[in-house]
Amino acid sequence: MGGRKLLALGLTGLAIVLTLAAASPAEAHHLMGGRTPSTFMEGLLSGLGHPVIGLDHLAFIVAIGVAVGVAGLSLAIPTLFIVGSAIGVAIHVRGITLPAAEILVALTVLAAGALIAFGRAMQTSGWAVLFAVGGLIHGYAFGESIYGAEPSPLAAYLVGLAIIQAVLVTAVAAVARRSRTSGLEPRLAGAAIAGIGLAILAGQLLPAG
Repeated sequence: MGGRKLLALGLTGLAIVLTLAAASPAEAHHLMGGRTPSTFMEGLLSGLGHPVIGLDHLAFIVAIGVAVGVAGLSLAIPTLFIVGSAIGVAIHVRGITLPAAEILVALTVLAAGALIAFGRAMQTSGWAVLFAVGGLIHGYAFGESIYGAEPSPLAAYLVGLAIIQAVLVTAVAAVARRSRTSGLEPRLAGAAIAGIGLAILAGQLLPAG
């Protein structure tokens, strides 16, 4: 029951966040007020904070945790997302352009949430591909806030990203695994995540007015 209560609280939070997402389009997330981190500590704090203050990224990380818990996946599988995100950051800081990156981010959130919401059974390899591709796309978006930084804050940023993503995925997966006896709570979480992805996608595609 404890796991279900925690997941219910998480769903409430997701519902609130969904409302906020629908009200405003996604935008670049910076912990330093738009300034590129210039020290090791600034890079670390930015890496730790970026996935949390970025609604789209947080929703995808939660989706990974729920999928791992519900599908009984090994906790080694989400490392593909973490490694992929580091590669995505490297791609961005090297000046390589990924067209429509924010739209792709929203699509990954929508896809992951929909798979969970509909209870779609998928092979481990399928989740692995989604996590790896999602990591590359989200990592590219993460790279925006560290673009142009010196090696020290950049390295710290990558460390911060790895730590916060691993902690969040592990925590959500632990809660989801306790709730596997009932498929309702994870599917509701998936629906909320898919709604976030849809709202962010609409914000990217529809003209502001």
